[in-house]
Amino acid sequence: MAKLYNQRTVAENRISQGNQNITAFTYKGFNSKNTNSGYKSYDIDLVKQDILNHFYIRKGEKLENPNFGTIIWDMLFEPMTEENKKLIADNVEQIVNYDPRVSVNSIQINSVQQGIRIEASITYIPFNITERMAFTFDRNNAITGS
Repeated sequence: MAKLYNQRTVAENRISQGNQNITAFTYKGFNSKNTNSGYKSYDIDLVKQDILNHFYIRKGEKLENPNFGTIIWDMLFEPMTEENKKLIADNVEQIVNYDPRVSVNSIQINSVQQGIRIEASITYIPFNITERMAFTFDRNNAITGS
């Protein structure tokens, strides 16, 4: 899977206990993809991966929660009318705002040769960092981005 986001550095929280310095992270999690930090994810990287995972699920695929997921996979072969762009933008906003750690500032939807490109400006609330995410859903059922 391609790296989806730009690298951002967040200062680690250092806690002193006695003569030891301990690094405390706001968010800790497990990632099935091996990265520089092994299979662990922290802070903004974890939030990004959680959002990306949400986009991989088609609406209706999650058991006992048919409203979870995205409609984008079903919109790939539809004409890119203003109404469809609005549906996609509303869905992207709903997905990003599903996570209380982030808020969406703006969304731009574009049709590309083999899919749909989405650019969103989001703010990581606990860190007060705003970043632009850009990714493309293509007809080969893949997400790529920058």
